[in-house]
Amino acid sequence: MTSLYETLRDRARRRASYNRTIAALQSTSIDTRLDLDIYEGNIPAIARRAVYGR
Repeated sequence: MTSLYETLRDRARRRASYNRTIAALQSTSIDTRLDLDIYEGNIPAIARRAVYGR
């Protein structure tokens, strides 16, 4: 059984990874994003899937 501390630490790490993923996708050039079919409104969903698997 995981402790509360481990659960909170894991959630904080995943949230930080989610934020880094969003920042990385937003910093990519618009041309690259369009080539990959990534639109501005889809970035949070893509990051969520990449980090949380949902």
